[in-house]
Amino acid sequence: MLKLYGIKNCDTVKKARIWLEQNKVDYQFHDYRIDGISSELLKRFAENSGWEMLLNKRSTTWRQLNEAQKADLNPDSALQLLLEHPTLIKRPILESGDVFIIGFNADEYQQAL
Repeated sequence: MLKLYGIKNCDTVKKARIWLEQNKVDYQFHDYRIDGISSELLKRFAENSGWEMLLNKRSTTWRQLNEAQKADLNPDSALQLLLEHPTLIKRPILESGDVFIIGFNADEYQQAL
């Protein structure tokens, strides 16, 4: 079964959920705020897409971090930061088998599904 990861009140997540429902695609929704996120899941995301793709530097949370937290990020420090602040993870992430799609793009969803 497909899994969609994100936060339910995120506008982009809402668009993805609407698209999936309109296209009658069964999926399970995982809300970081309710269901949490594990370091293992973050590592899977990073192994597939790279930690740089996961980090949302346009988010309010990113802007609220101090410069020390933003400086000299590497795979380990970035994943720790994402674990501490799940709202830094780009949303949504759609998992379909071994394929992960970060963000929402209807054409990408159509091709992947």
